[in-house]
Amino acid sequence: MGNFSQFVWLVPLFPLIGFLINGLFWKRMPKTLGGIIGCVAILASFCISVGLFLEVRSAVAPIPPVVLFEFLHSGSLNIPFAFQVDALSTLFLLIITGIGFLIHVYSTSYMGHDEGMVKYFAYLNLFVFSMLLLVLGANYLIMFIGWEGVGLCSYLLIGFWFKNRDYTNAAKKAFVMNRIGDLGFLVGMLLVLVNYGTLSYNEFFGQLHNPQVVMPQATMSWIALCFFIGATGKSAQIPLYTWLPDAMAGPTPVSALIHAATMVTAGIYMIARSNALYTLTPMILHVVAVIGLATAILAATIAVRQYDIKKVLAYSTVSQLGFMFLALGVGAYTTAVFHVMTHAFFKALLFLGSGSVIHAMGGEQDIRKMGGLGKHMRITQVTFLVGCLAISGIPGFSGFFSKDAILSAAFGHDPILYVLALLAAMMTAYYMFRLYILTFTGSFRGTEEQHHHLHESPAAMTLPLVVLAILSVVGGYVGLPEVMSEHNAIDTFLSSVVTNADVHHLAPGTEWMLMGISVVAVVIMIAIAWSVNRKPKFVENKGLAKVLENKWYVDELYESVIVRPLQALSGVLDKYAERRGIDGFVNGIGKSVKWGGDKLRLLQSGQVGFYIFVMVLGIVVLFALSFFVIK
Repeated sequence: MGNFSQFVWLVPLFPLIGFLINGLFWKRMPKTLGGIIGCVAILASFCISVGLFLEVRSAVAPIPPVVLFEFLHSGSLNIPFAFQVDALSTLFLLIITGIGFLIHVYSTSYMGHDEGMVKYFAYLNLFVFSMLLLVLGANYLIMFIGWEGVGLCSYLLIGFWFKNRDYTNAAKKAFVMNRIGDLGFLVGMLLVLVNYGTLSYNEFFGQLHNPQVVMPQATMSWIALCFFIGATGKSAQIPLYTWLPDAMAGPTPVSALIHAATMVTAGIYMIARSNALYTLTPMILHVVAVIGLATAILAATIAVRQYDIKKVLAYSTVSQLGFMFLALGVGAYTTAVFHVMTHAFFKALLFLGSGSVIHAMGGEQDIRKMGGLGKHMRITQVTFLVGCLAISGIPGFSGFFSKDAILSAAFGHDPILYVLALLAAMMTAYYMFRLYILTFTGSFRGTEEQHHHLHESPAAMTLPLVVLAILSVVGGYVGLPEVMSEHNAIDTFLSSVVTNADVHHLAPGTEWMLMGISVVAVVIMIAIAWSVNRKPKFVENKGLAKVLENKWYVDELYESVIVRPLQALSGVLDKYAERRGIDGFVNGIGKSVKWGGDKLRLLQSGQVGFYIFVMVLGIVVLFALSFFVIK
């Protein structure tokens, strides 16, 4: 393979070129051409990513960062614009560009009737460019540029149909909540810079492992906590998770790309990349585990009582991200990355499947008005079922292997964590099969007009579904547990960058038992979902069910505790500090100058006698000053 890594700069360059072409000429460009440019740009990046992946896999020694140019140089501080080509970054490159390409292909049909389709592809390409910068950066500053870029693109894509006020509000909510997390990340970066004098991964982690550089535990803990705050914003964890369900306002392929496969995993990538730091701060790791587990359970309970097909999948995403943070928190970093990969396959599949359903239903998203769609949409039904089996953790599907690895790691760390995580996994199986049963089985509950228009989606939409369904089956076999195989391909591949810390190796009998318990529990939940929802009767929810339908009233709580007081405070500041204070002072100066000018103007009377009198008076004053004052 030689020095293929020297061409790593081409990976983000192609999407950037696609963005510039589509972005500059979107008003005049034919839709078909815009779609082709968008897809080809991502496909080219994917091809180079495959080459980089193969080079890293066959490399004997770590590949040094590829420096493109000097980015910042001030005194002793030198931050190059450099890319890190290693196992972790190349794995994420494959996920981003591979799934990104499938979603671009799907979008050519899904967005084919939208007048802003070319602009949409420009935004998608910009998003992929930003995400590639995020994972390729060899230092935290380049990561942060990509981090902010994906936040911007998320705002643009969620509010893509900007004529709808609710959609633009959802975009603003995502933007603001991400900014809160980003501030934490920025403070963490500044703490690294002040204390370690660098933002480069290699130099920073080198100092952490250097026994001669002793940093107070508190300093490292604060840095790790600030980075985690950044991750909670981007990866939708408690308390900054409420933006992600609202983000379903964007087109469905956007939900699949940004809010399932790539952007929301940025926080997991950042913590996995910084594993050397987190391993040295066990207290913060415990916080990560607890927040992740709490998020997984909370989001799963909400998903159980949602009726919007995309909202169920949104809360499912929040819950699965919680599983990934649980894995990180118990030190199972490679397991978290493994779940990122399998989740990208089956969640992108589920979101695109829901898009296919929404497309056939003429925009309808309420599963109470669906039912019996399997008769009309066989490919969508079968692929969606595969996604449900994978996310539920049925043996043989990818989700089984990654979820089982997380549960085993949690059990080895603390059995209580295992029990709670198993509870979240059981709820996952219930709400996903509830969604499947209400959508695809039984009799149709929509209008006659919707029933008349039911049809399978075109090939550009079903082909990505089939590819993702295959990946959702075979994707898990790269991470077989110890009891099934001595060779865990993903652990071996990532070992040069990320290694699981403090992993408790379970006895084979224990591991088989844990697997058996989780499989039996999941099958029981699927059976319950079938018996409860086979002949649905939709009545108004009461008690706890109503609380779950209203998402534990967390949005209302934030509204009353944070949003309204801030709005009231800003109203007071606007009225008194802004208008009467700052504006009053600035306008007062203008008014006083104008008033003074009006009065002085009266002296210019045009009478020569008055001017002579003033001149004589001035001379007398000067004489008096020189006589009495100036000595």
